[in-house]
Amino acid sequence: MPKPEPHARPGTHTRLGPYTRLGPQARWALAAVATGAFCVQWDSFALNPALPVVRDALHGSAAATPWIVSGYLLAAGSLMPVAGRLGDLYGRRRMLILGLTLFGVTSVLCALAPSLPLLVAARVGQGAGSALIMPAGLALLTNSCPPGRARRVTGRALGLAGLATVCGPFLGGALARSVSWRAVFWLTVPLALAAALCALRAAESRAPDAVHALDAAGAVTATGALACLARWLEHTAAWGWAAGAALLGALFIRAERRSPAPLVDLALFRNRPYVALTVAGAVANSAIVALLYVVPLLLQRARGWPGPAAGVALLAPAAALAVGGPTAGRVRPAAAVPVMALCLAAAAVALWACEHGDTSVLLPASTGAAAALGVAGGLALTGTQAVVRRERAGEASGVTKAVMTATAGVGLALTGTATASSGGRPSLALPAAACLVTAAALVFVGVRGRHRPGRRG
Repeated sequence: MPKPEPHARPGTHTRLGPYTRLGPQARWALAAVATGAFCVQWDSFALNPALPVVRDALHGSAAATPWIVSGYLLAAGSLMPVAGRLGDLYGRRRMLILGLTLFGVTSVLCALAPSLPLLVAARVGQGAGSALIMPAGLALLTNSCPPGRARRVTGRALGLAGLATVCGPFLGGALARSVSWRAVFWLTVPLALAAALCALRAAESRAPDAVHALDAAGAVTATGALACLARWLEHTAAWGWAAGAALLGALFIRAERRSPAPLVDLALFRNRPYVALTVAGAVANSAIVALLYVVPLLLQRARGWPGPAAGVALLAPAAALAVGGPTAGRVRPAAAVPVMALCLAAAAVALWACEHGDTSVLLPASTGAAAALGVAGGLALTGTQAVVRRERAGEASGVTKAVMTATAGVGLALTGTATASSGGRPSLALPAAACLVTAAALVFVGVRGRHRPGRRG
């Protein structure tokens, strides 16, 4: 029977075991993280269909408009490792509240932005807020729950975020058309406030080595390397960004080896289940982005559906994707990597069916793909939290979320390449191949997800 962690606070749960009933503080932590994760995913996707409307309203240029999305994702992805470690050192609840406050304030600034440059600047601030919300929130939830329940509770929070991922583009587009694009941002303000109020009632936790200061050299080099990597993945012909990522990455490793309290313990990358789940989660996340982009285009261009009908058709994949988080939370840590391989293989088959089937096949296949990818994406977060030490949960979740966010655009890049090779028809062939190759690699290397507590990163 599991015992509470030494650093657990009283009142976080009422009795022990796999079916432990959560105490009040753990329930408040769940409410805060679930609502905060919904805000983060909502603002990642809801504005995409409204970008032309925003550009016209603010008289912006076509070249600057994509930065409304890219600036947000770039700030979020590059700052997550730092944010995760800040939570471990200075308090996960404190960093979660700070992130939610920053997110809410910048949402107001986005809604009131009088020009495109100011909107982009506010979006970068939103990205910084989301970088604090996700790693600190996941680590807070992991440390608020008894070990037997942490995965399932985290899965519930991710399920709500999954709803925002797929419903965001549809509802965001509807709001932009019927009310205003500014309503997309106003919606997140009360949600961020409610999440912050819930977080105030959760128990604080931090790592035992919280006496150390933040590793400044590691923070600067890690942030710079991830920012360069994300820019290169968006523009793979710009090799200068790749060189910058490699140089800063080398400096980061050097700094971490010399630091008495590194930003990221390099032993984390010797934790094979953690690395396998993180890499596979990045592939799954990229495939989700590609699926959400291609299916509406296939319905509109190849099948002749009107835009609103194509948006409604995504509600079934939305439900399947949302169920993925809670389902992933029920997977035992020892089975996480094999289940991840199975999910990616199933997703590859479903994506291939989307590519070659008619309308009667497209919707069931896309729903199946969303279900498999939803479980895979959830496993990348619940599984990695289960195979690392709880006191380093913020650091681990920060690295995992940073990798998944930085590589999200790879799915669109693969989709664009496959589309060009198929004569302009939207294609999911390369994302399907990426899922299949990754599933085969997980099986080939023999990573079964079995771990010993003493070998956790």
